Amino acid sequence: MDTAEVILSVLVVVIIIVSLLSNVLVLICFLYNPEIRKQVPGLFNLNLTFCNLLLTVSNMPLTVVGLVSKAQPGGDGFCQIAGFLETFLSTNSMLSMAALSIDRWIAVVFPLRYHSKMRHKDAAFVLGYTWAHSMSFSTVATCLSWVGYHRLYASCTLSNPRASSRTQFIIFTVFFHSFTFLLSFIVLCVTYLKVLKVARFHCKRIDIITMQTLVLLVDIHPSVRERCLEEQKRRRQRATRKISTFIGTFMLCFAPYVITRIVELFPAVPINPHWGIVSKCLAYSKAACDPFVYSLLRHQYKKTCTDIVNRLLKRRSLNTSRRVHENQGGSIPTVE
Repeated sequence: MDTAEVILSVLVVVIIIVSLLSNVLVLICFLYNPEIRKQVPGLFNLNLTFCNLLLTVSNMPLTVVGLVSKAQPGGDGFCQIAGFLETFLSTNSMLSMAALSIDRWIAVVFPLRYHSKMRHKDAAFVLGYTWAHSMSFSTVATCLSWVGYHRLYASCTLSNPRASSRTQFIIFTVFFHSFTFLLSFIVLCVTYLKVLKVARFHCKRIDIITMQTLVLLVDIHPSVRERCLEEQKRRRQRATRKISTFIGTFMLCFAPYVITRIVELFPAVPINPHWGIVSKCLAYSKAACDPFVYSLLRHQYKKTCTDIVNRLLKRRSLNTSRRVHENQGGSIPTVE
């Protein structure tokens, strides 16, 4: 292994650790907090977390093995199963992000009708579509033997070693990425840009009311006026920053890999083997980013994590006190 391959191997290992810990933490928050379970977006987050976790434990380690050994991990049948999972899980995660953007669009644009438009059974229907959509592409690729070990990405993924079916594989690959990556990207852009438009409209109305209030309060202290103006600026930037994070992380992580897969279809264009692994690492890194982008940085999840930590510390403190009393031959007083 050269230096670049060692660095890439370490990078994949780091992604595995961060993805595993962060997605497990999201799952713990979902199971611990009943309010999160009652919310419709919680179902989409749960599905996204499930896909990320399964991708982390099933495919990422095989990429590390492929990088270290420079050979296919396992037999052909094993690699086909892994390729099926990689295709299914990556597609499902993209569509789950699109579903979350649709949910946010309905909540912001139609707030009074949100609970009638997006119920749990509606969310179940959307998730059913994402599973059917993902299953169809991965099943077709597996049945046509278009999944296997790909040396450029050191992974079990979409691959066609046969020259006889090259044209069909090109059509399938373009069709597949158009109805997964491109479709999800268009949905994210349309929905989140509409959300941003509504958010800016509300911010503008709040700014007008704030400025009118500041004009009326002629005796207000200058520091208070400055804080109000600064809050206006932060309010305008907050919505833009969140939307940019949702769309930006999606493009930064998935676009290089998808573009590389499309360019790869043209044999005349050479692709650096290290770049193939880098693009795969970027796609994997989305599984580590999603828990923070969609869950852990939200107030409700932060509060749940704090409650869990406090409960664990309190229980540990009680256990320590109990052991101290037992060592001293006493007992912890109880309230009758």
